[in-house]
Amino acid sequence: MTVAAIVLVPDTAVALADADGEPAIRRVVHAAWSGGALPIVVVADDADPRLAEIVAELGATLSRPTKVEPRGVAWYVHGRRDADRVVTGTTAGLLWPVRCAWVDPETVTSLVEAHGATPGDIIRPAWSGKEGFPILVPAAFDGQLLGRVGLHGYQAVEALVAEGAPHRALELGDPGIVFDLATPRAELPGYQGPPEPAGGPAPEWNATLAAQAQRSGEPGR
Repeated sequence: MTVAAIVLVPDTAVALADADGEPAIRRVVHAAWSGGALPIVVVADDADPRLAEIVAELGATLSRPTKVEPRGVAWYVHGRRDADRVVTGTTAGLLWPVRCAWVDPETVTSLVEAHGATPGDIIRPAWSGKEGFPILVPAAFDGQLLGRVGLHGYQAVEALVAEGAPHRALELGDPGIVFDLATPRAELPGYQGPPEPAGGPAPEWNATLAAQAQRSGEPGR
């Protein structure tokens, strides 16, 4: 399964804002790549050459919505379609506002792993019981999201959940899930780490062999 990161940039100034010494868009794209998202699609309608240069330098794809596509969930679906042109058959997308620049790469990895375990679920990361971003949305919901043009991405997802779409919150202990650029990185609460593996209990690979090796090293063996 392949999960794309769809980074929404309604304001180029936010994407280029300082995020602990580098542009926010650079930090977001690095976290997405490092966490295992593929491809990375940055959706923006501003022709600012600085943004285009950074996106190209990072190997991401710049997606330009049409003038008739309102900002919000329509931009996300536009980015999902471009993601499928870059990597055929992506199975989900991470709905990721560029202002959420403090997300840890491990959070992305956990979301991707959780998608593999429950591929039909909308998965939203949580910190201390509060759900945040990025939101993992299976590709099967793209059409339903387009039926909610005019809503912000998270509002459209919440509407799907309210109507019964399978959803689960994943407690990951990453404060970057809920704190955006309005909070300096140095002021973020401490990273707590997920309470358990995102995909469920870790498999006991080679457990039998390990037990045999331990017994063979015991006295009298």
